[in-house]
This record gives sequence, structure tokens and C-alpha cells, in this order.
Amino acid sequence: MTRKRKKYRSLEILREVLANRTAKIGLVIVIVFLITAVFAPLLAPYNPYEQDFSIGLKRPSFEHPLGTDEYGRDVLSRILYGSRQTLIILLATSLLGLVTGGGLGMITGFYGGTLDMVFMRLLDVLLAFPSIILALAIISATGPGLHGVIIAITVSSIPQFGRVARGAVLSAKENDYVMAAKATGERTASIIFRYILPNTIMPIIALGALQVATIIIVAASLSFLGVGIQPPAADWGVMLNQGRMYARLAPYLSIFPGLAIMFVVLGFNLLGDGLRDALDPKTKKYSE
Repeated sequence: MTRKRKKYRSLEILREVLANRTAKIGLVIVIVFLITAVFAPLLAPYNPYEQDFSIGLKRPSFEHPLGTDEYGRDVLSRILYGSRQTLIILLATSLLGLVTGGGLGMITGFYGGTLDMVFMRLLDVLLAFPSIILALAIISATGPGLHGVIIAITVSSIPQFGRVARGAVLSAKENDYVMAAKATGERTASIIFRYILPNTIMPIIALGALQVATIIIVAASLSFLGVGIQPPAADWGVMLNQGRMYARLAPYLSIFPGLAIMFVVLGFNLLGDGLRDALDPKTKKYSE
């Protein structure tokens, strides 16, 4: 695929995504989330870790739009900084899961045989456990904290990326241009990077956009259970965990972090659906 065709294809995908109303809504939410995460220090009105017990559990007001927690910390500032924590986890786990799971899926799907069978049985074992249960088992060995959360979620996301990549490679390697490259004696690495990868990366990217929502929920769940990100970090799951103790006295401590999680998950789900429709020919809807 030439550079001009790649550019045209990218513009075509962007137009198809923007033509989808729900995908546009998801894109707007995702852009707002990214801007918030990157510019949190500029947007936050207060230091998210600064304590002032004299204004503890202060209800939402003009001075503190989302109120304060039991330590007098501004809830809005902590939610803004929590988006940075979420973005770090998303980038790390998505990249590692894509490279590890997608890479192994491509290699085993291309070569087949015993290697492919062993890889698939390993994926079957990992898929037998729900994502949160598998993440809890892994984090019990790695220990709580940011690094433990990243490792746990990465391992639990490998089966999804591995299966999609393997299925795409199994289909792509039977194409005439791949068979011709093999017949001319082209190296395996060259065939994978020149012919297989460009024609299989699209469904993997679409899966990655949908997988983001699961990553956010699992990361927040681990922190809520006390085995993920640890206090006093500004993290949405941590805020939910601390807010549940004041559910009657100050319900906003749980409501606002929960809404942040809900909207970001909704945004990535809507965008992921639009990308899937644009990238996967089997799911495209044509209007005659």
C-alpha cells in the first residue's frame, strides 16, 4: 500500500467515523478527557493533595464546585488529576497488550502448528477467568500500586488482542500476494511487516478502542477494592472507595467520580463502535 493510498484510506476512515452521530459524541468525550488529563495542572483550581480540615466535607459551592472531601481537599481538582492517572494506565496497558498479545497472535497464526496450538490453549486458560478475577490474582503476586495495576490489566487483556490478531493473520496469509511473496523466497519478517501487518492492524485497533472501556472499569475496580492505586493518590477508584464511607452525609464524594468513570467509558465505547464499523467491512452499513 503506497503512502498516498494510506493517506486516502485514513481520510476515508475519519469521514466514516464523523458521519456516525454516536461516534462523534464519543470522539468529543474522548477529546475532552485527553485535554483534561494533559492540562490537569492548569485546569485544577486547587492542589489535589492540599488538606484543610476546616472545610472538610463542604458541599458543592461557588468556591468548590464539586465540594471537598473529609480532608478538605477539592473534589474537582482530584477528579481532574485522576484523569491523568487513568490516561497513564490506558496508554501503558493498551500498548503492552497490543504489542504482546497482538504480536504473539500474529506470529503463532502465521506459523501455525504446535506453536499455534499451545498459544491458543494458553489463551483459553486465561479467558476462563473474568478480567477482574484474573487481575486480582495477578496483583496479589505483584503487589498494589500503579505498576501492579498495569501488569495485571496487561496480562488480562492479552487474550483478546491475541485472538483477534491470530484470526486476522489466518485470513490474510491465504491471500495471493502473500503466497506470491512466499514463492519468491521473501523473508518471513518482511512478509509479516510488508503484507500481513498493514492488512490486519485495523481490526486490532478497533478492538483496542473497545478494550479501553474495560481497562478503565477494571483499574477503577482494583482501586475501589483497595488493591490498586493507593491513597492519597488522586484516582477515581480511590475516591469511590473513600466516598462510600460518607454515602449519606456527603453523597457527592461518590457521585462525581462515578460520573467521570461513566462518561469516559461511554465515550470510548461510542468511539470504538464507530471505529469498528469504519474499519471492519463485515459490519459496515451501506445505504443504497
